[in-house]
Amino acid sequence: MTDRALLVVRAGALTTVQDRGRPGHAHLGVPRSGALDAPAAALANRLVGNPVGAAVLETTLDGCALRPRRPVTVAVAGAPCRVRVDGRPAAWGAAVDVPAGSLVEVGTAVRGVRAYVAVSGGVRVEPVLGSRSTDLLSGLGPPPLADGTVLPLGRPGVPHARVDVAPQPGPPAELVLRVVPGPRADWFTAGALRTFVTGAYRVSGASNRVGLRVEGPALRRSRRGELASEGMVLGAVQVPPDGLPVVFLADHPTTGGYPVLGVVRAADLPAAAQAVPGTPVRFVTVRRRRGAAAG
Repeated sequence: MTDRALLVVRAGALTTVQDRGRPGHAHLGVPRSGALDAPAAALANRLVGNPVGAAVLETTLDGCALRPRRPVTVAVAGAPCRVRVDGRPAAWGAAVDVPAGSLVEVGTAVRGVRAYVAVSGGVRVEPVLGSRSTDLLSGLGPPPLADGTVLPLGRPGVPHARVDVAPQPGPPAELVLRVVPGPRADWFTAGALRTFVTGAYRVSGASNRVGLRVEGPALRRSRRGELASEGMVLGAVQVPPDGLPVVFLADHPTTGGYPVLGVVRAADLPAAAQAVPGTPVRFVTVRRRRGAAAG
């Protein structure tokens, strides 16, 4: 058995392998998947000298604990959290050299939701359709990590970054999501469209990698008929029968039968990945940029 591997001592509430995902397969019914906070995952990789698209670990709320079988460099980015190596405090947001057999503990998020753990060489589980990402909706990729899982690692590349702490945006105190209207905005009353941009919404605890759910005023439809299933894109704001908008994230379905009120710009979605339940949400309608696709 190779010593270029990582033992998962504690998997935490939900820890998955993620990279940039598998875009371009929606016509086959395959979601994009990938890291919800892609900039944080890319930063963690840069800090340890990996290509930005190398596979990392995405933790949810309570972190994880890992034991490498050989010396590695580790970096944790995304949600601020305590990092320890063999019980001693280590830097968050910086490269940390870890001896073989040492225990790396990524603690509970102090703020935000998801932390990203990059290891020099990257996680080298078998790719599926060009990606090592776990897709919770379709089941593609490796399953969520469990205690005792052993993950293979690649060979380290360039030397890791020499910075004390890399600057990162903090989790949002208020989540502002810019939305390009359509394609089914005409399925809602004028009052509902006003409520959408003026209503007091908050992030729901039912949010997950599939979608950001909100609590707040319901949106009333102007049409009562059924909508044929249509293609869905990253950031689509779908409104199910309860009238509460759902913002589709990385593991979203590729088709859906509820009307899409608009599409959130892709640049706003990393903040959505770090918005804790109860965070205020404000939707702002914007025009489609000329020559650019929505979302």
